[in-house]
Amino acid sequence: MTDQIDLVLINPGGRKRLYQNLGTDLTAVEPPLWCRLIAGYARDHGYIVRLVDSEAEEIGPDEVSERIKAMNPRLVGLVVFGHQPSASTQQMAPANETARAIKNRTPEIPIIILGGHVSALPERTLREEPVDFACKGEGPSTVVQLLAALKSKADDLAGVQGLVWWNAKDVSVNSPAPLIKDLDHELHGNTWDLLPMDKYRAHNWQCFKNLEKRQPYASINTSLGCPYKCAFCCINAPFDSNRYRMRSPEKVVAEVDYLSSHYGIETFKIIDEMFVLNERHVTAICQGLADLNRPLNIWAYARIDTIQSHQLKLLRDGGIQWLALGIESGSKHVREESQKALNSKDIVNIVGDIQKAGISVIGNFIFGLPDDNFETMGETLELAKELNCEFANFYSAMAYPGSPLYLEAESSGLPLPENWSGYSQHSFDCHPMPTNALSSAEVLAFRDNAFHEYFENPRYLDMITQRFGWQTRRHIEKMSKHRLTRKIIEQHIPESDNKDS
Repeated sequence: MTDQIDLVLINPGGRKRLYQNLGTDLTAVEPPLWCRLIAGYARDHGYIVRLVDSEAEEIGPDEVSERIKAMNPRLVGLVVFGHQPSASTQQMAPANETARAIKNRTPEIPIIILGGHVSALPERTLREEPVDFACKGEGPSTVVQLLAALKSKADDLAGVQGLVWWNAKDVSVNSPAPLIKDLDHELHGNTWDLLPMDKYRAHNWQCFKNLEKRQPYASINTSLGCPYKCAFCCINAPFDSNRYRMRSPEKVVAEVDYLSSHYGIETFKIIDEMFVLNERHVTAICQGLADLNRPLNIWAYARIDTIQSHQLKLLRDGGIQWLALGIESGSKHVREESQKALNSKDIVNIVGDIQKAGISVIGNFIFGLPDDNFETMGETLELAKELNCEFANFYSAMAYPGSPLYLEAESSGLPLPENWSGYSQHSFDCHPMPTNALSSAEVLAFRDNAFHEYFENPRYLDMITQRFGWQTRRHIEKMSKHRLTRKIIEQHIPESDNKDS
């Protein structure tokens, strides 16, 4: 007799809806970090666990529900964390569809929903979504406690820490679960065997040197949380504070070595919201990676004010070939209002130093921060063009649940997206925040036009040709032909003013 499966964790898909035609082959498909972490924690506590990565396998809600029926688990965990903090809210749209399909087919199997968005809006989530439980907090401890309660058929769930549940027809929010501090042994995530490892692929830009090497691919973490409090960021929603915790460098290096040896992976993302932060931590990891003597292609996040020039050679020796920098705005005033008090001259100098060290730069820019107008957004675009980074991400400012901007938007009565998919930067119904001077449609149209102005700029294309060759240039030219359709732009901006968006 086969033992009953205790827990099935689901990573909900939905690339087409959230990215339109960009989701077909340009976006990355990453192993779901929090599915791995929760699965490892539950397995270590003696539970039988399975994972369904519907994003990677490109299966819809109906097939997911069929698998759930066949496995008949004690509990389903719908993990809506996403691959970056902001992705949690947009993933709520496919999560809802998945939960609804499971409930239609197997209403008796309980579902708990977890993630950054859920933790920011736990009571609302439980009231609105077709699930039995929600989790306020990271989730591993809550899931294991809930499994124990379900297994013992406990009637009272008040002792399950972090659980949000229906108690006598009203929502109860239990006391929080303590934060798990031991990332090496308790939140290790060593559950790669549960994932479809042949399905993951890197971003197109990470492989500009060789576009054929996007697979195999993996993302790993060296820390959790972030010590900063940017107004537009929701990363700390599951933690109730900026609880920054690090894994030991030895464990990180051993994980890269394992993935490289067992799966042939050379292309990695370090998923930390801020990797280049603690110098001792970064130095030890990069030295260990360099000692592996493998041809690694790794990208990671950094801040302009945490990068030291003397670190750059070691970063490159450790396989860091790309650094993503949160530059955000070209306006000093706008940056300061968003808790990003950086000097434009420092930005230019640091980006130049990184590139001279042989590391490519992804510049991240935001249009539509509260004090933005057409002039300041123009300054941001001009700074992006001056920096001429090897790649750039252009975002519209969003009031993500769990961020200070969300609280400000709610208190001010500012319009928010009608649907959770409206928080996706690339969706048809994308609906960014208005600013003090601009409408949401004006911000989004500027962002979309800026994307094409940057990537169709001859200076940028010539640099790409020199750095990566003609094949990569043609790839970018093909990429820039993708035109996103936008609901609010079509409704509020005349077609003649929006022909290039």
